[in-house]
Amino acid sequence: MLAAPSLSRLISERAVRSFATALAIATLGCAPPSVPIALNAVDRDLLDVTVPALEQLYADKRYTVTQVVQWHLDRIDRYNGVYGAIETVLRESALADAARLDAEAAKGNGAARGPLWGVPIVIKANTSVQGQITTAGWEGFTRAGHELIAPKDATIVTRLRAAGAIIVGLANMPDLANSDTNRSSSFGRTGNAYDVRFSPGGSSGGVVTAVAANMAVLGNGTDTGNSIRMPAATSALVGVFPTRGLVSIAGIAPLDWLLDNTGPIARTATDAAIALAVMAGKDSLDPQTLLAPDSVPPVAGTVTGASLKGKRFGVPAFIMAGSGIPFHGIPADVPERAADSIRAAANMALRDDTRALFMKAVESLRAAGAEVVISDSILPPAFANMASRVSTYAYMRDGTDRFLATFGPATYHSAAQYEQVVGAPLFVSSIGVEDNFRVMPGVRLEQRVLAQDADAERNYHAPRRAMLAEYVATLERMKLDGFVYPAIQMAPPDESMPQDGRVSEGPHSATSWINMIGVPAVVVYAGTYANGLPFGLEFSARPWTDRALMGIASAWEQATPKRTPPKLVDAGLLSVVKARAAK
Repeated sequence: MLAAPSLSRLISERAVRSFATALAIATLGCAPPSVPIALNAVDRDLLDVTVPALEQLYADKRYTVTQVVQWHLDRIDRYNGVYGAIETVLRESALADAARLDAEAAKGNGAARGPLWGVPIVIKANTSVQGQITTAGWEGFTRAGHELIAPKDATIVTRLRAAGAIIVGLANMPDLANSDTNRSSSFGRTGNAYDVRFSPGGSSGGVVTAVAANMAVLGNGTDTGNSIRMPAATSALVGVFPTRGLVSIAGIAPLDWLLDNTGPIARTATDAAIALAVMAGKDSLDPQTLLAPDSVPPVAGTVTGASLKGKRFGVPAFIMAGSGIPFHGIPADVPERAADSIRAAANMALRDDTRALFMKAVESLRAAGAEVVISDSILPPAFANMASRVSTYAYMRDGTDRFLATFGPATYHSAAQYEQVVGAPLFVSSIGVEDNFRVMPGVRLEQRVLAQDADAERNYHAPRRAMLAEYVATLERMKLDGFVYPAIQMAPPDESMPQDGRVSEGPHSATSWINMIGVPAVVVYAGTYANGLPFGLEFSARPWTDRALMGIASAWEQATPKRTPPKLVDAGLLSVVKARAAK
């Protein structure tokens, strides 16, 4: 875990300021609207704006793209010093891209606009953006003269840009995504938008705080064990874990490439579906995307009209029981008795307040016409035991080398080259040298290449197939449309004080099993803890049913109370490191 800065004095010194406070709108050379804009009206139009609403504002010529981008940059300038969501602000390139779109619109040439035309977004700092440092939250990628400057965009960045999105910043994250909270050695801490003292979760905490705080309309998260879904749950957002292979992960610095995924984080299911449709597609740089069945219906950019009536969901018994699944799994050579001890150490109890919010959400599902089945036979603790044998840690360096080979800087294209050039090794998880994962009773894992490892079948492929088969068989046997369960096991912790006698490690979840089999999941807002922090509900479904799953998320939104935007403070007693300027 990362060392945390002192947070004991992290208390706002000012009362919460109204969202109606005016923010200057700079036209930066673009023609202003014909009617003067009242600043309070701008805030009213753009706070929590959705993608369809923003497109309508553009169509009505209420705002230029430059004005909208500048408004979001102003939000970053005003609040990032407190919340620490954005590590790198791409001010010049964002305004240049906005001016280009405005110029194209002024020509009136009738060119079709992409589905994210003029939409300000953030990109997680482990995702390659050409010419920028891919910090991945680690100071080792920012060392002078050895920066990991991306030679080209990650595949999803290329697709988001092509759809018209404008990147306003790169969001903070913990070192190589290896934490459930959001402290990085390259930048610092990110606070929760609903209360800066509390954790936004990790590792996509920077993205969720930026989106919740209206520093951007949406962003991309990455997820190796819960890192899109758990942070989305802490901040009343929609977080999508697509079927692995629906969206390319090429160009994303890995934590564990056999578990990694990327997907959208947004304020509504519709916005998330629009972004997912843009991000999805085959990619020769990510062979997993080439395995997608041709029969899979395309992800729809609209999810209206869906209903929960008649849907049938099961509740995984092992999550309710708090049965843990060790991160990266347990190799086949570890004796079962020793494996049981490792599993017990990974157990994570479902806290009483979370259980109560979940059961309230179950009642809401039933009130909306869905059937929810709670039974000890639905994915029992034995399923968690099965999942624990999907072992991936021996292949950490393999994933790192694959990433650096294509997306590394000119001076290094492998872990070995980095160490040779820099004179120090890569981050411990990137090269698989964490003793708590590589040393187990009777086993010491040495790093291997997956495609060349004779033990890969029994350590990874066969257990993964068995786990996926049991997951699908349960859906079929119980005639379920999907599973539903808490996205977090506990409320986000107050990081201004120790948790369990040590520095906060963030809120935790029991959802890493989704990564092991790569099935689709989505998190939605489902209530509020007594301390005012949001609670999230997670749905998962059959592989390649992402379109239907987004419909379920939308139907939930329509049937339940909407999220309440956070009330931000623009000053605090503890400042955050100033965001770096773009390269």
